[in-house]
Amino acid sequence: MPRPPVYLDCHATTPVDRRVLDAMLPYFSETFGNPASSTHEWGWKAQEAVDQARKQVAAAVGATAREIVFTSGATESNNLAIRGIADRTPADRRHLIVSAVEHKSVLEVAHLLESQGWRVTCVPVERTGRVRMDVIEDALRSGAAIVSVMAANNEIGTIQPLAEIGALAHAHGALFHVDAAQAVGKIPIDVNAMQIDLLSLTAHKIYGPKGCGAIFIRRRVELSPLLIGGGHERGVRAGTLNVPGIVGLGTACALACASMDEEGPRVRALRDRLLDGLCSQLTGVSVNGGLENRLPNNLHVGFDGVDGESLLVGIGNIAVSTGSACSSATGQPSYVLQALLGADVPSAYVRFGLGRFTTADEIDYAIQSFVTVVKHLRDMAPV
Repeated sequence: MPRPPVYLDCHATTPVDRRVLDAMLPYFSETFGNPASSTHEWGWKAQEAVDQARKQVAAAVGATAREIVFTSGATESNNLAIRGIADRTPADRRHLIVSAVEHKSVLEVAHLLESQGWRVTCVPVERTGRVRMDVIEDALRSGAAIVSVMAANNEIGTIQPLAEIGALAHAHGALFHVDAAQAVGKIPIDVNAMQIDLLSLTAHKIYGPKGCGAIFIRRRVELSPLLIGGGHERGVRAGTLNVPGIVGLGTACALACASMDEEGPRVRALRDRLLDGLCSQLTGVSVNGGLENRLPNNLHVGFDGVDGESLLVGIGNIAVSTGSACSSATGQPSYVLQALLGADVPSAYVRFGLGRFTTADEIDYAIQSFVTVVKHLRDMAPV
């Protein structure tokens, strides 16, 4: 009997946890009301469910429930955060600071604002993947309105020094936005301790449903909505609320945060087992980004002397990625690795994203599969 496929691409998306699905199911066909329907029981129960989920999401990032607005996901939240602030920024403050390794939903907004006359500072990163703090400080001195730096990178897993960036931004009168799609539920996030003003997150990275996310908006921070018409979510984001998705997001946040202290060390041990297994049996294996400040479930490695496409074809039934799921279809080298390594991007590189359901047996199978395929490719047609 052939072996079942192994899923090691949890940075792209995760399966919905059965406990999350069970929490969602009643809100499709039983408690199916619209939270905006305030005159009957169906609407009241839907509103109660939304209120509970809002508290669960807020607890995951150290916020209050009133500071949480539901969206369709982190891409919308990133757009809402930056464009919403930009619309209210006076001409003399139109300066945005972003890191070179942000998600495309931040970088493309930066490009849009630049085309509209904004000054954009794109902050380089060290070989570890961490931002250059000296460049951020220099840029802030010229009067920036917004600093946007992700909590943890979606390719190389690097965790940024959020508290230091937040303190620096506030010292110069700038707002601090964080894309925390990859970080929430995996590492501790506290919007107050880290001086974060706006934070984006999504459900499908933490075993919740696709198409549902949220944005934290600190009290007294005002932004212009992207969607208007109806006054939902205190006028910040119009549209009938996705109650099953919101319930799933809240449940996913609660489960992830409750298990973080145990799950982090477990997947880190599996990640280290994977790296040790590859390095002990293969030469020419390099880790992209530093291991110290890194998501516990992330490993991003390069393989010398191997064609990347041939490697992915060769490993067959193991789901991994060569980069971000949002940009891997372009066929271009990863812009994250280019920012990190310059011209030294390896010919083959793989992102492993371990998850809640990853087992030691699957890791051992992945090790042997990659060792076998890499050795074979090097023997057949070395790059």
